[in-house]
Amino acid sequence: MRSSLAARFLLWTTLLAMPAVAHEQSGLVGGLASGLLHPLTGLDHLVAMVAVGLWGAELGMPALWLLPILFPLVMACGGVLGVAGVPLPMPEVFVAGSGLVLGLAVALRWNPGMGWASALVAIFAVFHGHAHGVELPRAANAFGYGLGFVVSTGCLHLCGIGIGVLAARPGWHRVYRLSGAVIAVIGAYFLVRASGVLG
Repeated sequence: MRSSLAARFLLWTTLLAMPAVAHEQSGLVGGLASGLLHPLTGLDHLVAMVAVGLWGAELGMPALWLLPILFPLVMACGGVLGVAGVPLPMPEVFVAGSGLVLGLAVALRWNPGMGWASALVAIFAVFHGHAHGVELPRAANAFGYGLGFVVSTGCLHLCGIGIGVLAARPGWHRVYRLSGAVIAVIGAYFLVRASGVLG
């Protein structure tokens, strides 16, 4: 009986297993897959994108929906700059610094007003998009790749909003602030690394 179950399990896992593929994939579907996965493979990108959703949830309306929409839109523009080879000053520092700044904004429950919050998010979005554009796999379809990383970013924002909404419940505010502190620490680590201190 056990050997029969084990055989069935092995058969199903073999049939359902996705083939291992390199990061560079061709065509629209390959570009879309690469774009979807790319924001999830870099912790510095991932935490900053979650922080945008968290911060939006803390600031409330209209930031709750405006910041998570603004970031992917501006990021797409930054992606075009990256694909076109337009240089930006210290991109690694800005990407890493975004995690630190946004994490602190969440941890400290900073509310600078909608205008300043939008401007800050937009600045960081340009640099994140530029980094994605520069790292566009040569074989990938640029449109599919761009669409993929915008969708993936939106999902990460939704994760942050979900944590923020949950943390708004009585007794859960520490979860929100702790999430921001963890993001800030990760951002600080990447910022130190980007500055060359860690080599």
